[in-house]
Amino acid sequence: MDDALATIYTAHVTMNKLRHDRALEAAGFEHAVIFSGSLHYQFLDDMPYPFKVNPHFKGWAPVTDNPNSFVVYTPGLKPKLIYYQPVDYWHKVAGVPTEKWVEKFDIVLIADLEQAKEHMPSGRVAFLGEWNEAFAAWGDLTPNPEVMLNSLHFDRTGKTEYEIECVRRANVRGAAGHRAAERAFREGRSEFEIHLAYLRGSDSADEELPYGNIIALNENAATLHYYHHGRKRLAEDGLHSFLIDAGAQINGYASDITRTYSRRNDEFEELIAAMDALQLSLVEACQPGVNYIDIHLLAHRKVAELLVRFGFVRDIDAGGVVDRRISSTFLPHGVGHLIGLEVHDVAGFMADRTGKTIPKPDGHPYLRLTRVIETGMIFTIEPGLYFIDSLLGELRQSENAQYIDWPKVNEFRKYGGIRIEDNIVITETGHVNLTREAFDAA
Repeated sequence: MDDALATIYTAHVTMNKLRHDRALEAAGFEHAVIFSGSLHYQFLDDMPYPFKVNPHFKGWAPVTDNPNSFVVYTPGLKPKLIYYQPVDYWHKVAGVPTEKWVEKFDIVLIADLEQAKEHMPSGRVAFLGEWNEAFAAWGDLTPNPEVMLNSLHFDRTGKTEYEIECVRRANVRGAAGHRAAERAFREGRSEFEIHLAYLRGSDSADEELPYGNIIALNENAATLHYYHHGRKRLAEDGLHSFLIDAGAQINGYASDITRTYSRRNDEFEELIAAMDALQLSLVEACQPGVNYIDIHLLAHRKVAELLVRFGFVRDIDAGGVVDRRISSTFLPHGVGHLIGLEVHDVAGFMADRTGKTIPKPDGHPYLRLTRVIETGMIFTIEPGLYFIDSLLGELRQSENAQYIDWPKVNEFRKYGGIRIEDNIVITETGHVNLTREAFDAA
């Protein structure tokens, strides 16, 4: 962590303390113990799965690669970091942290998980993280009390300056990977080769990515979560499009970026340009006090306008396309989600810190954010327009089939679809597009 991050990290820790103070009081606990998590092993094997840290833990300390560690927090006292450092000549163990952020903690080194028991506080303890039945003998620990989690999750929506800077840097890293991936696509590389180019460009290992890269050529872009990486290069006359959905991490904070490209200067490229303009218009609508549901519904209206403009539907206007839910065939997912310590960050539906939720609008089951936009939120805006065989098949069997230009739609199946996704932070006066800024600098 450099000096600039270390400076704003101090204020972040202070805010973390205040949020935990409030959550502990509301839930009736005296202390919080936050567990980083355990290693898990493959069935009938001695090889572990990649370690994924508890987001509550990395929200305190920028440590994402060390299992069996704990943060112990008691209001009014300096937090304690119980740091796992076993004696092991088979594997490289975590080094003693020495960066400036450690000044915010009392550091305790343990060589064995059981040693952490000695450092558990007495009194009522809220334990946050993956529970192990062995922990029940460590004291009066209550695993993951709902009242406390609700309070912490709701507060986590408002990002600190430190968190915003981490997400901004994650966008810079991600944008560099996207530039490298686009070059590989232009060179005619395979999906797997494009994936490797992204890793090199973003300076990331596979296990360091916040989610599995979506590297989709042609009709593979119609699979919303396409996690395969084909090894075969496609012939030039059979290569049409490329959709990449890939992010990066800084100190455990994620970016989530999507871009789509055409292989040629054709009508699909024109559609991509129109979708890009559409996406930016949605971003412009993001202001404090605006209901995010309205942004999602606006996306459907604008996608419907594109369907009419490009001739995919006929004999019906954009309003009719939305009213008849034809737009949902071509845009079947939500227009975005909160992002931060997790790619799909928590509290997207929360009305308040008690756990009350705001329902999704009828007919939009996959929307991940239903809240009114507030200063400090970071979320994605990611409209799409796809040609998905299964959904088109359902449309063809419906009474709405009469409004579709099926030869035109069938012509575009080979492209798969389009998605364009940016990460937006809300300010007091509007917003900042972290992703576009990162691409401008890449």
